[in-house]
Amino acid sequence: MLFDFVLAYWHLFAMLVVVVFLLALNPGAGGKKVSPLQLPQLQNREAAVVLDVCEPEAFKQGHIEQAINLPLGQIKDKIAKLNKHKSKPIIVACQNGSQSAKAVAILRRLEFDQLYILEGGLAAWRKENLPLVKG
Repeated sequence: MLFDFVLAYWHLFAMLVVVVFLLALNPGAGGKKVSPLQLPQLQNREAAVVLDVCEPEAFKQGHIEQAINLPLGQIKDKIAKLNKHKSKPIIVACQNGSQSAKAVAILRRLEFDQLYILEGGLAAWRKENLPLVKG
C-alpha cells in the first residue's frame, strides 16, 4: 500500500525527502527553547543576557528586567550593542515568540552560538505572573 502511494504521488514523496534532507543539514538553525520559569535560572547560573526584539514602544510597555532592546529590523545594524555578550547565553524574547526565531537565525549568521528562545514570549512570561519593568 505504501509502495502504491509512493508511485502514485511520487512528486509529494520527493518533496518530503528534500525537506527531511534540508532539516538534517541544519538541525541547530533555531535556538533552544527556555520556559519563563527557566529564564531566571539561566540568568543567575550562566549570566545569560535577555535580548528583547520588540519595537521600542512595546519594550517601554513592559520588558524583562535587564533586557537589552534591539528591534528585529535593527539587529544587523546595531550588533555592536551585543558583541560584548557573545560568550554568554543569549535568550531572545518577543511578544509571543514568533519573532524570536527570526532573530536567532540572524544572530547565528553573525556567529553567536549560545542562543535560546523564550518559549511563548512575553505573553507566556505574563501568564506566569512574572515581573515586568516599564519604561
